Amino acid sequence: MAHLTPEHPTALSPRNGGDDCILPDAPPQEDGGWKGGDSDESKEKPAISDVAINQEVKLEDMFNDEDSNDDEFPSSSPSNTKLESSPPANPINIGPSTKYTDPEIMLAFYQRLFPFRFLYQWLNHSVKPTTDFCHREFAFTLQNDAYLRYQSFRSGDLLRKQVLQLNPSRFEIGPVYSADPRDRKALRKSTAFCPIAKELVFDLDLTDYDEVRTCCNKANICHRCWSFVTMAIKVVDVALRDDFGFEHIIWVYSGRRGAHGWISDKRARDMDDSKRRALAGYLEVIKGGSQSGKKVNVKRPLHPHLARSLEILKPHFARDILEGQNPFATADGSERLLSLLPDAALSAALRKKWDAAPNRSSTSKWADIDVLAKSGASQNLDGKALLEAKQDIVLEYTYPRLDVEVSKKQIHLLKSPFVIHPGTGRVCVPINLDKVEKFDPLGVPTVTELLGEIDEYDGRQMQVDRDGEAEGEELKKTPDYEKTSLKPYVEYFKTYVASLLRAEKGGVKREREEEEKDGMEF
Repeated sequence: MAHLTPEHPTALSPRNGGDDCILPDAPPQEDGGWKGGDSDESKEKPAISDVAINQEVKLEDMFNDEDSNDDEFPSSSPSNTKLESSPPANPINIGPSTKYTDPEIMLAFYQRLFPFRFLYQWLNHSVKPTTDFCHREFAFTLQNDAYLRYQSFRSGDLLRKQVLQLNPSRFEIGPVYSADPRDRKALRKSTAFCPIAKELVFDLDLTDYDEVRTCCNKANICHRCWSFVTMAIKVVDVALRDDFGFEHIIWVYSGRRGAHGWISDKRARDMDDSKRRALAGYLEVIKGGSQSGKKVNVKRPLHPHLARSLEILKPHFARDILEGQNPFATADGSERLLSLLPDAALSAALRKKWDAAPNRSSTSKWADIDVLAKSGASQNLDGKALLEAKQDIVLEYTYPRLDVEVSKKQIHLLKSPFVIHPGTGRVCVPINLDKVEKFDPLGVPTVTELLGEIDEYDGRQMQVDRDGEAEGEELKKTPDYEKTSLKPYVEYFKTYVASLLRAEKGGVKREREEEEKDGMEF
């Protein structure tokens, strides 16, 4: 879940509550102490231009996995240079009592599987270090449930190094600030320190569907209720692309009961809070708490976005709601449906029919509405009003229920892709939009499964090497993530990042050409 950064953060404190706790401030730093990055970096912080890479780097070279010097995905073979916090090269013993959050499990995951390289490229938007990354806030949840806020790093390597040293249970990504977040204390009383950019984000949580899902509740999920997330992703994604022109959108599984949407277009990142509120309001349709009455009250004729959404959602309503959830099978469910119909006489006739057949399914009850309406059960029935009421019912049971507060402000932090959910052990993997209907949240690999897959792969390869008298070159070259079921998710993220970098490079070139053109005008 996302975290809203307070105007005046408090001191470091233990965790209080669930996923939506406010992250407190980092503790005061002593002179010479660690300040979120490498200790040497903290003594003297050169300007961004001083740390920029001077040589030209081709875009395709950034994704060259054959680089033998790349230690982001080290092989299982021992390395000559070894971080102090590195896990042993020997296989990790994963037994029945092994927990997902065991420190040695988390450390092995960060060193061997977490795609720091692609995460850095995603947040940096360039082959050279920029303030998009260097002024970005990261927040760490430590193993003792303490939080560290306002951490920043001058490179992806320093982020990786600090993660391996701290070994957090997870970390969140915050906004880009106008200055280095580590310098906030000196700038807090001025306007010099404020958020200036952040991906536009959306949060989907199945607990917001508890009043319309019948299969599960609270943190529990199954394949039937996951269809609510699938519907929401399809509706929101097409609205963002078709109505607002955004292109670089990625949806990430939250690890248990939801998904997060990240929009990385520069135009989205630069949106101020007023624009974010307006966009969130555009997508908000379901209003009112669990005790309120009618939750969908939209004007006619329907806005094109809602008309399009209805066409997307109608098949889901028939299959996933009427058949999958069967919400009108109970007496309470039937009464809820009748309360949403506009004609009292029709509702009375339906109630009488359903009382006589208590086991009637939701699909049959939904069909009964039209059958009795055409039979003349109500002399004063307004057909147009009935049609609109049925459309509103479809929307109430299927339309996305977004946590819009997450989308309204730049200062919200959101869990990073590819971290481990501590409750399930599952990786927060990206969802392939082309296969969104097939995404299985219960089939996403856990951290212990992935580490076991590495050991199995290495064992098979060593046997092949012994049988063929090879020297293990293949084993050394293969990144650890490619040995596991995490590979398709990393590859999908890698492709997404490459597309974003191409767009960013083209945007910078256009801006430079426009500046040169303006400079030539007299």
